[in-house]
Amino acid sequence: MEEEIYNLEDWRALKIRHTVEVDGESEETKTLLIKFNRDRRVLSSWEGFKIVKYVGNNSIPVPFWDKVHNYKDYRKGVLSKIGVSGEDIALLSTGANMDNLAIAREDFDEYYVVAFTTAGAKYNAVRLGDEEADYIEKDFKTYRVVNGKVIEKEKTGTVNIILITNANLTDGAMVKSIITITEAKTNVFQELDIRSTKHPELQATGTGTDNIIVVKGYGRGAHYTGGHTKLGEMIAKVVKRSVREALIKQDKLNI
Repeated sequence: MEEEIYNLEDWRALKIRHTVEVDGESEETKTLLIKFNRDRRVLSSWEGFKIVKYVGNNSIPVPFWDKVHNYKDYRKGVLSKIGVSGEDIALLSTGANMDNLAIAREDFDEYYVVAFTTAGAKYNAVRLGDEEADYIEKDFKTYRVVNGKVIEKEKTGTVNIILITNANLTDGAMVKSIITITEAKTNVFQELDIRSTKHPELQATGTGTDNIIVVKGYGRGAHYTGGHTKLGEMIAKVVKRSVREALIKQDKLNI
């Protein structure tokens, strides 16, 4: 079942309710699917640069958080349910509930920037640079290290941000925007005083599984998306508002 939640002239965003199956068990979930009228170049922190017809964000059901040991197979199942080819989409996944999605938009002159954010920080918030990591990757498979033993990685909360603009960003501007997005996200963690899960004496900078997709448009060209630019300001504002709203909704923060 599809629910349209956002619509612009050349793209629209839907929430799709469907089931997913893992180890013979079935659970209901929702996937955010954004459809473009024209192919878009994107930069995904999960897949790199890609030209796609869609971007999306899937909510992994809570009962499956510790059961999705083969993400490629899980991803194939999600794509089959929503009827999209893997080559045509940049897709993220999260433990957050898609009903706690937050959307923010900024406009200036002929530019717009829109952020679609899910966020949860209860279970794997970290302060990068001040605590030890729990995971090790071997030949593209990730394991967790517990008491000196390597075990399968479990799924937990995360911050996923999909940022869409009509600005025709250079590749450098898309990369730079990830820095801007990350700084704005950390700004929210500081303001909300989100604490590291393992070390609550430390203020968190994010979670250990955060991901970003940046989608460029077909408008006027732009090379700079840092903090001194209007586009950088717009990006930071939509990220800050949407991350704040999503964290409050998902983690039920009393603000």
